[in-house]
Amino acid sequence: MNPNPRHARTKARRAALQALYQWQLTAQDPVDIERQFKEEDLQNVDFDYFHILLHEIPKHVSGLNDYLIPLIDRPLKELDPVELAAMRIGIYELCHCPDVPYRVAINEAVELAKRFGAEQSHKYVNGVLDKVAQQVRAEEMQAK
Repeated sequence: MNPNPRHARTKARRAALQALYQWQLTAQDPVDIERQFKEEDLQNVDFDYFHILLHEIPKHVSGLNDYLIPLIDRPLKELDPVELAAMRIGIYELCHCPDVPYRVAINEAVELAKRFGAEQSHKYVNGVLDKVAQQVRAEEMQAK
């Protein structure tokens, strides 16, 4: 039985959130973090997508932060690390993954914040990502 590809991507985002959280707190090399995650029993995860998120987000972190910083109400270093990782995943998908509909990118990041973040963090993540989507996916948003 083949796993649902959408569910496998959701699991990849979940694993990427945890890996990026670790990267943010330790500045550990993503290659080493990925090795640790591969040693775990992560079933039905889209490892290719996990790899992309884990390696590309750190490479693009400055550009992702350029979208984020004007939209947040506090310094970047004061953001909850889970919220920050979720927003970076969402912004990365909005900016670099045109195959991911903007609503999916936002919803997946919001769900990550609901599951792993502080009690109301998902509302904050949703508000920020909606504003980023208006900047980078305006045409797609107007078409819907």
